Amino acid sequence: MTPRIDAAERRARLMARHHLATPAASPEQAAESLVALHATDPATVHLSAAVRLAEPETAERALYEDRVLLRMLGMRRTVFVVPATFAPVVQAACAGDIAQRERKRLVQHLGTAGLDTDLSAWLAEVEEGAYAALHALGTAHAEEIATAEPRLRTQIVMAEGKPYEARPFITNRVLFLLAASGRIVRGRPRGSWLSTQYAWAAAEHWIDGGIPALAPDTARAELARRWLRAFGPATVEDLKWWTGWTAGQVRKALTAVGPAEVDLDGTPGIALPDDLGPVPAPEPSAALLPALDPTPMGWLHRDWYLGDHQAALFDRTGNIGPTVWWDGRIVGGWAQRPDGEIVHRLLEDAGHAAETAIAAESARLQDWLGARRVTPKFRTPLEKELVS
Repeated sequence: MTPRIDAAERRARLMARHHLATPAASPEQAAESLVALHATDPATVHLSAAVRLAEPETAERALYEDRVLLRMLGMRRTVFVVPATFAPVVQAACAGDIAQRERKRLVQHLGTAGLDTDLSAWLAEVEEGAYAALHALGTAHAEEIATAEPRLRTQIVMAEGKPYEARPFITNRVLFLLAASGRIVRGRPRGSWLSTQYAWAAAEHWIDGGIPALAPDTARAELARRWLRAFGPATVEDLKWWTGWTAGQVRKALTAVGPAEVDLDGTPGIALPDDLGPVPAPEPSAALLPALDPTPMGWLHRDWYLGDHQAALFDRTGNIGPTVWWDGRIVGGWAQRPDGEIVHRLLEDAGHAAETAIAAESARLQDWLGARRVTPKFRTPLEKELVS
């Protein structure tokens, strides 16, 4: 008989494994428990780590001093922060394919630059020149690298003849390729941890040995295994969406992993073979998770923890805003007003105990943020309403 794992059991696992019931020991442990921290919005990294710690702290030390966390391109062509020891898996499983696709696209766009040469060979030379310049500089921002390698200021034409025609330099596109290839990494940003103006460094200058190469098939199997440990049981469609892999890559990875089939309240699902037994339900607890937190962004199919709150909490392109959690499910949303006040609204009746715990978490977050102001990169209906 196929094991049945219902929504309550899945929520119990989520709370325990994502440190919503018991605190993580460090930002690194918080990231590891979630496979990776979402980093498209720089605030998410630090808030996702902080709300999971008994004594909130930013991930700055782990990222830029201890360097046990690394910001890199990964699943779904999205930037994540991952444990540095796990970076080779993400690189081989996801980023390498992205680099190949983006290099082909840039070669096509270079056709608008008026270069009378072999464009693929020319781009390869520029990549090597940019890498050599950065290697000599140690750490540098994009404009400094372009000064040392002037070909980075080659212009291409985008959307020619249209009202939104643009003629950007190729600087950021080339640095993106080098990063997606695992050769350079993003370092400390200018200003605070809310900034997106990162310095760059050669990978081997930032972490000992750089990012070792792994076989892609081996890496995909390991990534699928880690995801199932953190987010399983789940559906195959959830894994495909979260990774951004092709259907063939998903099938091959799962063949290597050998998951067990499970019944998710009538929906076919998969889980690791040693993860089929019941998990003790933690005591109900509250959490205020930031926009794009990896917990709510861990699955394609979300009804079992989201309910009918999609319209209020997601933008039109599928980005989730700040959410209020109770006992493993989303019950509302929150926002920070310009004066620093944390405000929230419950979208369902969660009970008196929930309201008390949520108010306490709101006060704790407001105290930790202090003078810092956080506005999500992607605004959602409830978040905008709460600050208006």
